[in-house]
Amino acid sequence: MPTVSVGRDRLFAALGRSYTQEEFEDLCFNFGIELDDVTTEKAIILKEKHLEEEKPSLDDEVIYKIEVPANRYDLLCLEGLAQALRIFNGQEKIPRYTVASISQESMLKMRVKKETSLIRPFVVCAVLRGITFDEASYNSFIDLQDKLHQNICRKRTLVAIGTHDLDTLQGPFTYEALPPPEINFVPLKQVKNFRADELMEFYKSDLKLKKFLHIIEKSKVFPVIYDCNRTVLSLPPIINGAHSAITLKTKNVFVECTATDLTKAKIVLNTMVTTFSAYCKKKFEVEPVEVILFDGRSSVYPDLSEYTMEVPLSYITGSIGVPLEVDEVTSLLNRMQLHAEQAGLGNNNINVSVPPTRSDILHPCDVMEDVAIAYGYNNIPRRKLSSLKPLPLNQLSDLIRYEIAMNGFTEVLTWILCSKKENFEMLNRKDDKSTQVVIGNPRSSDFEVVRASLMPGMLKTVGHNKDHPKPIKLIHSLVDRIMEVMGTLFVPVGDSTGYYIELSGEPEFLSGRQAKIIYKGRPIGIFGIVHPEVLNNFDIPDPCSFLELDIESFLQGSV
Repeated sequence: MPTVSVGRDRLFAALGRSYTQEEFEDLCFNFGIELDDVTTEKAIILKEKHLEEEKPSLDDEVIYKIEVPANRYDLLCLEGLAQALRIFNGQEKIPRYTVASISQESMLKMRVKKETSLIRPFVVCAVLRGITFDEASYNSFIDLQDKLHQNICRKRTLVAIGTHDLDTLQGPFTYEALPPPEINFVPLKQVKNFRADELMEFYKSDLKLKKFLHIIEKSKVFPVIYDCNRTVLSLPPIINGAHSAITLKTKNVFVECTATDLTKAKIVLNTMVTTFSAYCKKKFEVEPVEVILFDGRSSVYPDLSEYTMEVPLSYITGSIGVPLEVDEVTSLLNRMQLHAEQAGLGNNNINVSVPPTRSDILHPCDVMEDVAIAYGYNNIPRRKLSSLKPLPLNQLSDLIRYEIAMNGFTEVLTWILCSKKENFEMLNRKDDKSTQVVIGNPRSSDFEVVRASLMPGMLKTVGHNKDHPKPIKLIHSLVDRIMEVMGTLFVPVGDSTGYYIELSGEPEFLSGRQAKIIYKGRPIGIFGIVHPEVLNNFDIPDPCSFLELDIESFLQGSV
């Protein structure tokens, strides 16, 4: 889950009171988030620089690291988090966000050129008028953009946010896609004018921006936003122009989001403007912008309207397992920033109005979950459903697990994913391109494919624990014990009434010291002495035997 770092003192000031650490942990738990760590700004900087941590002093600012749900984009900064907790505590009511009422003629316009469909087809915009920043709120404004870029924006591939000092620009604006040599401007934090293709080379050495270059660098056209004087606002999703950079003195902020996913762009725009409209002269009011497409169609953004969902009380109480009255449920929902009221006299349905900040509410189950959170999971009585029965495979697995443990073996839980090297090369296997499921965008080289067997994970575990005492086990006797428990007889080769073993030739085992287990005519497992080369690959110095069984095979034909 995403982690939000906030200054403790500033957070408590926003909440209107101080908490002990235990009290704040309880508040977080009750709201469905978690205080993950307590540190200081100095400690964070030292850790980033890989320097030895120093003993904190009383002058160091205390930083709370708070884990929030991945789909609660409104909680990714102090402002949204503090507002949600104040509403949860009953300190204030849910705000009503409004779009400023201005005429079509005076509304700012963004004109979209047809060529943008080749690279990044969508753009949505809004204006925060009369905003007042201090250093803390300004930093929070920038930090929220970074958090959104890492989260819902998928590292700017789906959405990229640009924020600009509107007083340095003049509308109407145009969103275009041009060949890189035709785009010239001074990028943010630079003084030199660059062509867009020169910028691609320049930022290849930039630790922060180089990871976004791949999004557009191979395209024949790059997206770019201009004002009416051909001043470049931004080259999305890479960098904004220096001309319109916002500062602490900025009073009117123009927010634009370019995207390949229009729905996510609207969510991101709504999150930015609703969160920081609290600092505007007209609180919670946002000025709209008209986006005019190349075919003449137009839309006005942001859409801050609430949508209504009718949820049966029986669904909520039945799912949670607690008998609640309508007024109790509506009260709990209001604490979770959802406007709720009874659908009508004598009607046990609840009308829920979802504000633009709660893009995570998509289904009645999301409403039910918020009721459960506000009620308190610890307050829900435990019960065992009479109709709930374990799956036969789980029952059998538990019985076999118990028998193996009784034989002195230790249970190990390993990752389902592993590296390609561990799946094949380290096991002396050749990749036949048919036995592995490949992960399209692995987080690291350790999780590239779905394991083809349990062996890589088990051997990695043994390798990491090679200094532990080593009990001597006879794998063959374990096979006999499992089959005895299953009531399966050892039979001659070719007999399909029980099980037998036959020589196998897998490269991960020693030749002549391995066998397949045949159960009722079908191979269900393998065991043997692991090849020394494989042991060396996993840094295991001692001889090792390995057994793998497909337990589900015992159930086939009997369920």
